[in-house]
Amino acid sequence: MPKGVEHTDRRAWQSGDPRAVIHQAGRTLLTGGLVVFPTETAYGVAASALAPAAVERLARWRGSAGDPPLVLALRSPAEGPDWVPGMSRLGRRLTRRCWPGPVTLIFTDGWTEGVVSRLPEAVRQLVCPNGGLGLRVPAHEAIRQTMRLLPGPLVLADAGRNGTPAAALDEDLLGALAGQAELVIDDGPSRYGQPASVVRVTGESWEVLHEGAVPAATIARLSACVVLFVCTGNTCRSPLAEGLCKKLLAEQVGCTPAELPERGFVVLSAGLSAMMGGGAASEAVEAAQKWGVDLQQHLSQPLSQALLTQADYVFAMTESHRRAVAARFPRAGVPVELLSPHGQDIADPIGGDQAVYDQCMEQIVACLRERVPAIQR
Repeated sequence: MPKGVEHTDRRAWQSGDPRAVIHQAGRTLLTGGLVVFPTETAYGVAASALAPAAVERLARWRGSAGDPPLVLALRSPAEGPDWVPGMSRLGRRLTRRCWPGPVTLIFTDGWTEGVVSRLPEAVRQLVCPNGGLGLRVPAHEAIRQTMRLLPGPLVLADAGRNGTPAAALDEDLLGALAGQAELVIDDGPSRYGQPASVVRVTGESWEVLHEGAVPAATIARLSACVVLFVCTGNTCRSPLAEGLCKKLLAEQVGCTPAELPERGFVVLSAGLSAMMGGGAASEAVEAAQKWGVDLQQHLSQPLSQALLTQADYVFAMTESHRRAVAARFPRAGVPVELLSPHGQDIADPIGGDQAVYDQCMEQIVACLRERVPAIQR
C-alpha cells in the first residue's frame, strides 16, 4: 500500500461497517483532506467546497489529468435551483430526469445570483473559470451519505490519470494518489466504467460536450417536454385527452403526431386506479375516431411517482383527481392543474351511451384548445 494513503478496501464498504467509512470520510473532508470516492461512473477525488486549500490541491491534481472540469457534487436534485436560481424549463427538466445519475450539467447562465456566491472566492474561481457552473448529483451511496454530514457541496474531479477514467482502483493509481488523497474508499469496479456525460445548458438549448455513460440520443429523449393526463382508470377521459392533445400539438408544431418525440414532445396518460395494459373503452375509441384520433392501441397504466417526476405539465380531469394526486404523491414536482382552465370537472362517461362519450370528448376538445397553445418546451 502506498505510504500516505489510507485505503478502505471493498469489504469495508460492502460487508463491513459502511457507517464507519462514511464518518471517516466526513471527518477527512471537514479537516481539509481529499477523499477518493466510488461513483456510478468512475472513481473521483473530492474536496469540501468550503475548504479552499483542499480545492486548490484538487485543482492541481486535475491539472495533470487533462480536460475534465471540476464540478460541484450536490446532495439531491432539489438543490439545483439553489445554485441556479435562473434555471430554465429545460434545466429543471434535465435535473429531474438525469439526477442522481451519470450526467454533469454545465449551466452557462442563471447561476450568478445563486449560493455559489457564498463559496470562498478561491473556490469560485476554480469551479467557474469559464463562465459556467458544473453540477452533478452522483448516484453512489458512499458519496451521497457522506454529503449528508457536510455543511456544503463537494468539489469533484476524475481520479483517473491522463484523461482516462478510473473505472477501478489498482496499485498504479494508488501510487499516483500517494501524498494527494488522505482516504480512498474502494467499492470494486464502477457500474458504468466510463465518465459522466457532460451537457452544457444555455437557456432552452443543450449541447453534449462529452458523451460518456449517457449517449446523446438519450439526452435528447430526456430533454423532451412531457405532458401527462390523469383520470381514474385510464380507459376513457385521459386517453381521449392524450390522443387529442397529440393531434392539436402536432398541428401547432407542424408535424405528425408520430413525429412529436422528435420535436421534443411526449404526451402520456395514466390513472389513479388503473390496471396495467388495459385497452380504451370501445365508446372512447369511437368518440376519438370522430376527431381523427386512433385509440385502438392504447394501453392503460397506473399513475406513479416516476411518471409525475418526468412530467412538465400534469392535467387532472376533476378536482377530486387533482387532490388525490397531491395527497398520494406530495413530491409531484410540478403543480397538478385541472384540464379545464375554468375549473370545471370533466365527468366520467363510464356507464353512459355513445352520446355521453361524444359529449365528454367535445368537452375535452374545448379545454385542450385553450391549453395546448400554452404548452412550451
